[in-house]
Amino acid sequence: MESEKSSAQHLLERGRWLEAITLSWNLVGVVVLAIAAIAARSVALAGFGLDSVIEIGASTVVLWELADVALTRQNTAMKLIGGSFVALACYLAVQSTVVLVAGIRPRHSLAGVVWTALTALVMFGLAGAKSKIGSALDNPVLKAEGRVTMIDGVLASAVLGGLLLNVFAGWWWADPTAGYVILYYAIREARASLRHSP
Repeated sequence: MESEKSSAQHLLERGRWLEAITLSWNLVGVVVLAIAAIAARSVALAGFGLDSVIEIGASTVVLWELADVALTRQNTAMKLIGGSFVALACYLAVQSTVVLVAGIRPRHSLAGVVWTALTALVMFGLAGAKSKIGSALDNPVLKAEGRVTMIDGVLASAVLGGLLLNVFAGWWWADPTAGYVILYYAIREARASLRHSP
């Protein structure tokens, strides 16, 4: 019994550590993306910066929830994570539509390409680890935040793809079009998170 308790405590510590890494990465990312977005006049990079802000909020919520795994905190945390997905979905719907309708053509951004590529790799790794630990602890909040992190990785990949298609093929519209794919996942995860909370 004592070893099970010790194992659960170890998993909780690892969960907190993963959230701290996610939080730190996204704090740096907000600054990098803001500079790159302004330099390139890129709505996509600005949008990805907003996604990083949402991820910062989600990580903060999970760190708060992991400090006390009471059911009331889990329910509140699930509502907050669900709300962050709703905010992300609303933003993506508006951003992608405005960029397509206005025909906003961003400049090329080497910093944006490098940061989004690195972010995709880091977020996919963190998402897998959070999902594994969340399942081992049977913690719905950590599992849900793992899905937020996975969407962050998918969004980074979509933004990267849009940036590269703009650079090499001149397809300025690829980035906002990919936003609609991410929008689908954000809506799906928002529904799952909000359905879990009473």
